[in-house]
Amino acid sequence: MASSSSFLVLAALLALVSWQATASDPSPLQDFCVADMNSPVRVNGFVCKNPMEVNADDFFKAANLDKPSMPNKVGSNVTLINVMQIAGLNTLGISIARIDYAPLGQNPPHTHPRATEILTVLEGTLYVGFVTSNQPAPNKNKFFSKVLNKGDVFVFPVGLIHFQFNPNPHQPAVAIAALSSQNPGAITIANAVFGSDPPISDDVLAKAFQVEKNTIDYLQAQFWENNHY
Repeated sequence: MASSSSFLVLAALLALVSWQATASDPSPLQDFCVADMNSPVRVNGFVCKNPMEVNADDFFKAANLDKPSMPNKVGSNVTLINVMQIAGLNTLGISIARIDYAPLGQNPPHTHPRATEILTVLEGTLYVGFVTSNQPAPNKNKFFSKVLNKGDVFVFPVGLIHFQFNPNPHQPAVAIAALSSQNPGAITIANAVFGSDPPISDDVLAKAFQVEKNTIDYLQAQFWENNHY
């Protein structure tokens, strides 16, 4: 009987440890931990503001997410609301974004290193997809894609390269995305590879992409637009 009890306790502890290991953000240990942006203390996230000084404005932002944003060179604009805009999101493991797409605009291939994303189309049509990691065949770099219409929902797993594209040459599109981190981060692949500061050696990139160095030099000379605001 004692052995059985010990086994159950061990199993419970292992479950708790594994759950914490797979969680995107640390779970809160109190009702809220409003970020104190002025604290000199540096932690993974932000230290808590004195709860006696917290008010409703710490959980609020007049974000105007009902209004379209002007798309840029790539034809899209991402308006992200994370812990930097709403301090009350600290430790809550969630953020939201509105994405506006011009006709034929796209949210280029990118990743969120700290978050899974669930996307809902509010207006228009989107062609979306993601690519799996360098795992063993047959799933190595497998591409999953779907055409979404108004009201459709699609999930992009944490850390995987994904994109959205508006295939309509005449009508814009709008989507809302929820992300499983207070600060999901975004790495746009082309920007990171060809627009880094300082630049990655063209010898390295020419070898990696199996192209001539002058092709890499041309790409590095371009202005790589940031569509995340």
